[in-house]
Amino acid sequence: MAKLKDKRREKTSVATEIDRLEERRTRCQDNLVRAEFRSRKEKLSDKDRQDLEDEMTIINERVLKLDKELETLRGENRRNMLLSVALLVVSALFYYVFFFNEEDS
Repeated sequence: MAKLKDKRREKTSVATEIDRLEERRTRCQDNLVRAEFRSRKEKLSDKDRQDLEDEMTIINERVLKLDKELETLRGENRRNMLLSVALLVVSALFYYVFFFNEEDS
């Protein structure tokens, strides 16, 4: 199952992966807000309060993990963009050198 997910991820673009992780992060943040609201508004037993705090801790850990993954993907996206710009500049330079210099001759 994990290999199937890895193969699917290899076929997706970095931007698509960033969007997917941002959606997951937003859902985690929403769940965290709901859990915090519930802990403030409802009268919970000690066990329920502890369970809710444990759930909030797990959600916070997920958010931090997603933030790290997003940071990595955004860095990869910047690197890809710089590579694309560099290729565009090199292509424009070759075009100028080969086509405009031939007209001068």
